Order: sequence, then structure tokens, then C-alpha cells
Amino acid sequence: MQVEQAGGFILDKIKKELPKHFHYHNADHALDVYTAAKQIAAGEGIIGDELELLLTAAYYHDSGFLFGQVNHEAGSCKNARQHLPDFGYTSDEIEQVCDIIMATKMPQNPHNHLGQIICDADLDYLGRNDFFILSKRLFSELVITDHLESELEWDRQQVKFLQSHHYFTQTALRLRAEGKNEHLKIITKKI
Repeated sequence: MQVEQAGGFILDKIKKELPKHFHYHNADHALDVYTAAKQIAAGEGIIGDELELLLTAAYYHDSGFLFGQVNHEAGSCKNARQHLPDFGYTSDEIEQVCDIIMATKMPQNPHNHLGQIICDADLDYLGRNDFFILSKRLFSELVITDHLESELEWDRQQVKFLQSHHYFTQTALRLRAEGKNEHLKIITKKI
């Protein structure tokens, strides 16, 4: 498995082909999830082939936006199945990558440890210091893609989302739960 080469390939494809209105779900987000997955995996003791499969899934998890927003996880698996054989992945490894990717479909429902890690990595920003910067990017994307009409509507959605969200891994809980709760308090005060 040539993880970095496979990742570089899909990041380049996303940068070149993704419509510009995806201010959040873009190559920067893929790299962000890759970095978070690596950090959480280290905390959870994931090494070897499992780590390589997880990091590959992080690179590819939202590449399905190249085909459109709806059911993009299936599109991400389509990209994985089409391109990963060129980077030394077996069909079994590709299916494992797709299984990890599908865990990120909302509402998140991971059924194994790697799925839990990618779910936590995908929403790692909820508890980080750059939450409001990334949240603003997501808002500007959703104004275009989901016809979101106001910041007040966005704040209400975020409160509902933050209240219902939970991290799966002990590492993410330790690193991000407190920050996420602080962000929830700040937004709740706004509305």
C-alpha cells in the first residue's frame, strides 16, 4: 500500500476538479482529517496495516464530492475502487478502506475501531481552537449547496448538532470534548 502516493493523487484530483463553492469539503479538509486520524490512531495504539488503511480512508473519505454532494460517501468508495489498485492495494484492502469511509455517513454509525477513529477525525474540529474559522467555511458552503438562509439558522443547526454529537474514542474525548462543550456554550449564548 502506497498511502502517501495514493493520498497525493486524490488530493491533486480534488484541488483540480472540485467546484470552488466547496469551501469546507475540499483538499484542506481531507488533509485535516488525515492529520487528526493519525493523532487519534497514535493515542489508540493503531499501527501497521490498520493505520495505513485508516489514513488512506482519511484521504479519500470526501472525494466523492467530485461526483456531487448527495451520497458522496459512495462516490468516495468509487474513487477508492478505481484508483487504489494503481497504488498497490488489494481488493480486500480497498473494501476495508470503503468500510471505514462509510462510517462517516451521517448519522455516523461506525461498527469497528477504525470506523470510530475516522468519525472522530472527521469531526475533530468541533473541539479545536479553529472551530469558528472552519464553521464559517462550512456555513458559506451550505449557503450555496443547501440554501441555508441566515447565520441564525446556522447557529441553531450547530447547537442541535453539537448537542447530539459524541466522540467515540477515548483519545478524542480527552482531546476535544471540553473544547466542543465550550463552543456549544458560546453559540447557545448567541441565539
